[in-house]
Amino acid sequence: MADYFELQIKINPDIEDIVSEMCFETFYCEGVVLAEETYKDLEMISTTEGTLRVFIKDEKSPEQISDIVSGMKNTLQTRGLSDDETGSFECKVIECENQDWSKKWKEKWDITRVSDRIVVVPDWFDYTQKPDEIIIRLEPGCAFGTGTHSTTQLCMKAIEKYMPLNAKVADIGTGSGILAICAKKFGAQYVYGCDNDETVIDVAKENALKNNVQCTFELNTADKLTEKYDFVLANILHNVLAAIMGDLKNIMKDGAYIVLSGILDEKKDVVLEAISANNLKLIEEAHQNQWVALIVQK
Repeated sequence: MADYFELQIKINPDIEDIVSEMCFETFYCEGVVLAEETYKDLEMISTTEGTLRVFIKDEKSPEQISDIVSGMKNTLQTRGLSDDETGSFECKVIECENQDWSKKWKEKWDITRVSDRIVVVPDWFDYTQKPDEIIIRLEPGCAFGTGTHSTTQLCMKAIEKYMPLNAKVADIGTGSGILAICAKKFGAQYVYGCDNDETVIDVAKENALKNNVQCTFELNTADKLTEKYDFVLANILHNVLAAIMGDLKNIMKDGAYIVLSGILDEKKDVVLEAISANNLKLIEEAHQNQWVALIVQK
């Protein structure tokens, strides 16, 4: 029996955070490497972009792991993603005989500067905070939302730009809790985060403790909420956003803002139609790489 497996999956790089999250939910897994680049004379000569490397300490066989990966692709397609959007999902399972895997993935992470003020720091890094900086400490890879992906960064920038001071905030699909923590550090009075995946709630709570902020996290969905909020965050897939737009509107106070992210640029019309159908006002369309965030007001 191998000490651990290295699973390599060929995917569309645009959905690497989503697939990483699915791997952490499914396997006994402590690390994911998204891409490695090799440079010579200041020019990139090779990259592993499009191949997700997942380090698994699991009792499943290689055949079982491959079957599970096939199921992940089917799950994404039921959520509305096409073959082009998912990538081939070809996978290879490599049996490995040492246990460096639990440390090796950390070598690929670095400090992420989201804006002039927002800095995401992996938990094992020493970093001296500069005046006026907002520092968020996380263990990357523990749940969806590491601060490196464009969708998360667009939301954090929107918090910095649009969230009122002392706001009452809801983070729908909170994942790692990074957006809830960011909102609290920018002066939110109260922050509520919920997710339909019970495995991430403890992770979000731990991350809030690491950052010395008070947030409320629980297993829940927008349609079950009765409170009204000044500022709402929803970093979810485009088709889910469209389906729950009415529920999101119901938890917004009059004049409240909502940040809708997790949207591929080519899919934004699906969400824009739902915004219009619910008589919400589009304030800004923010872009980063292939992704878009829509800032909307009630």
